[in-house]
Amino acid sequence: MSAHVPVMASEMLDWLEPRPGGVYIDGTFGAGGYSRAILRAADCRVFAIDRDPSTRVFAERLEQEFPGRFVWILGNFADMCALAAMHGVHEVDGIVLDIGVSSMQFDQAERGFSFRQDGPLDMRMSQQGASAADIVNTASESELADIFYYYGEEKAARRIAHAIVAARALAPITRTQRLAAVIRGAIGGKPQKTDTATRSFQGLRIYVNREFEELENGLKAAESLLAPGGRLIVVSFHSLEDRMVKRFTHSRCGKLGETSRHRPDRPANAESPRFFLPRPEKRTAGDAELAANPRARSATMRMMIRGGAA
Repeated sequence: MSAHVPVMASEMLDWLEPRPGGVYIDGTFGAGGYSRAILRAADCRVFAIDRDPSTRVFAERLEQEFPGRFVWILGNFADMCALAAMHGVHEVDGIVLDIGVSSMQFDQAERGFSFRQDGPLDMRMSQQGASAADIVNTASESELADIFYYYGEEKAARRIAHAIVAARALAPITRTQRLAAVIRGAIGGKPQKTDTATRSFQGLRIYVNREFEELENGLKAAESLLAPGGRLIVVSFHSLEDRMVKRFTHSRCGKLGETSRHRPDRPANAESPRFFLPRPEKRTAGDAELAANPRARSATMRMMIRGGAA
């Protein structure tokens, strides 16, 4: 399977149910796998959003393949309401979000998302703003520790932050493999199945791109933009992101945290459910896809159906 083939595309279509005349948003366009699948499934329109300008080349192919039915927009999916309104769209039938960095971005050493190949320590999806190198070389030791702990769930965050501050005092850390070596040296121990630098790189990338804030705002924007009966599908690859999606889903579906079998009644002032859940409420990749696409191992797909409440 190509690295650019989207994860769980058949499951996405099964839940989205694209219909002729429908309007859909692919909020994380990437190489365009989800957009192409939706456009092939029905005579509908797709508005694709991506903050990475390098994805434009993939959009041009879809514009030629589906003339008049596909529009690519450079921007952040958290701003989808305003971006869609610029094209005269104020309500849509479905929204798909594939959260995190794409396989395509990981494979480009010059983008600095991965330490598998040496490259500049960048990690910026939009190619604007502070880079990972800027953060690594200017943030305080406590700030770095917080980034690795809260965004990467790295237990050795303080040791890693201390090692980075010591290393950058000798020379700025500007390359991915040097940072990975510093992290591995700080953790020590025997080689593990998953590289010990993985969590820290993940946390740094999430921080640089404000991915958690974008996800939270994107979910709220989707709630506003979906028509009654519209479907929101989110694919995440990180336990913290999936937790955020689940928490949003349950809060909007009337599954309040304080409710239990001992206290089954909803509070009198609770909002009516704005979304409804399918059964099951989440999906993971099947065996065939897991064998062909390693990225699918950590993927979790959730879906919500918009109710009629405001």
